[in-house]
Amino acid sequence: MPLKFFLKLYARLAGLTALVTLLCIVLFIGVNSVRSQFWHERFSEPLMRWLAHSPAPEQQYHWLFSQYDFSVTQAGRKPLSPVIRERLGYGQVVAVEGRLGYRFLIAGFHGDATQLRLSQPYRDIAIVSAQILRQHLDSASPEERKRVVERLTAGLGVDVKEHGQTALPHDEILERVYNRGLAFYFDNGQGQVLVQLADGELVQVVLPAPFDPWAWPVVLLLLMVSGSVLALSLVLALRGLDRNLRKVESVAVRIARGEMGARVEANKGTTVSRLAVAFNGMAEHIQRLVNVQREMIHAVSHELRTPVARIRFGVQMIEDCQGQEALQKQLDGIDGDIQELDELIDEILTYARLEQGGPVFALEEASVTNIVRQVVSEQQRVRPALSIEGEIDETTESLGLADVEPRYIHRAIQNLVGNAGRYASGRVLIRCQIDEDHCRVDVEDDGPGIPEDEWEKVFTAFSRLDDSRTRTSGGYGLGLSIVRRILYWHNGQAFVSRSNDLGGARFSLVWPRKKPIEPEL
Repeated sequence: MPLKFFLKLYARLAGLTALVTLLCIVLFIGVNSVRSQFWHERFSEPLMRWLAHSPAPEQQYHWLFSQYDFSVTQAGRKPLSPVIRERLGYGQVVAVEGRLGYRFLIAGFHGDATQLRLSQPYRDIAIVSAQILRQHLDSASPEERKRVVERLTAGLGVDVKEHGQTALPHDEILERVYNRGLAFYFDNGQGQVLVQLADGELVQVVLPAPFDPWAWPVVLLLLMVSGSVLALSLVLALRGLDRNLRKVESVAVRIARGEMGARVEANKGTTVSRLAVAFNGMAEHIQRLVNVQREMIHAVSHELRTPVARIRFGVQMIEDCQGQEALQKQLDGIDGDIQELDELIDEILTYARLEQGGPVFALEEASVTNIVRQVVSEQQRVRPALSIEGEIDETTESLGLADVEPRYIHRAIQNLVGNAGRYASGRVLIRCQIDEDHCRVDVEDDGPGIPEDEWEKVFTAFSRLDDSRTRTSGGYGLGLSIVRRILYWHNGQAFVSRSNDLGGARFSLVWPRKKPIEPEL
């Protein structure tokens, strides 16, 4: 996987994670602020209504003034916002959060406002409710206590259990009850207050569960929002991927219809950029193979007609031959035409094999200088009228070993020397130069040369140049195409230029001396 693509994908995932996390935090805080406000008002409502409905709470519960910020005043004497005034007018309990805790307000019967400020609402409301309950139970007779407990339970919204109905708490809590008269503690997640009455009896006050910010509706909401954001992001990501894949699919359909020039836009940074590059490379290769096939069909049909026609003509002439000499002449001509057909078929098969993916190259360490000397020796015997020379310096000789496919490199150099021998006036020079990284073989002749505007054309299959390089010189226009394909499979290049020393053409082969080392997976 490319590093750039990995970093881009990682950045997107990190950004998505940060977005989901930030969204969940904002949603969690926003939802819980509303839930907390609602819970505090509902939780404090029984106590505040009890105080508001008392005839004289400031006298009846005078101890509230010393322990808490408790007051009963006219609503107009306190600066209240219009919203709070409206809610108080509807008889609702209003909880206002401040720096020191919560301020609870409720409207009384005579237009007054009962206010109670608590720093720890859950704990303080539990203690205040327990103190009110103790005060009423202490003032009631034993016969009236059951009725008073029922009235307080309904009014204060708590559950009251007398001693004996439940197990005693830890000794530490009992000690706090003995010292202070009551003790607040948690049991199974619920707040409870153990109160000692004046006659020594213990009463347990059980409150509703405290506010839970991680209630299951909140968790479910966060999961739904997170899942929705992730699903939306996945849809957007897959939509882009699907769009890119559809482009590749569309181009594939166009190529199947015959539009061989169709290509995929390989935009960098997309998830299918590498696929697009590989697909375009495949399409170009297929287009080239199709063009080569068309050219070969056209050229082969043309090339085969001439020797076949000569063979047919020779067979017809045999019937009219009067002497042995004439008969032998026709047979020799037919044999030459058959040899020409055999050479043409060999050239065509070699070229087709190299064009359609190439042979299975088994590169091995071999001496390029020895291959050059072998070609020089073979061509000198074939063309004794020419001077075919090989030039190899000492440095090249010491670095003669290279990773090649000896048979095909021999074929490439042989084709160049044979091609130069057909057009040379009298001399062909083969220069071999090898350094630490590259191998180079130059084949020069003293012939008429090749015009510069046709240097690239000579490597096209079945192409021949006019004037000095015509069909009468021999060949089928495949030798140089084979040379270029052999160099291609060696990761090298073949090109033509003008010889500065001999004045004719100079064909050059350049390829890496050592095959690249494949990275370990």
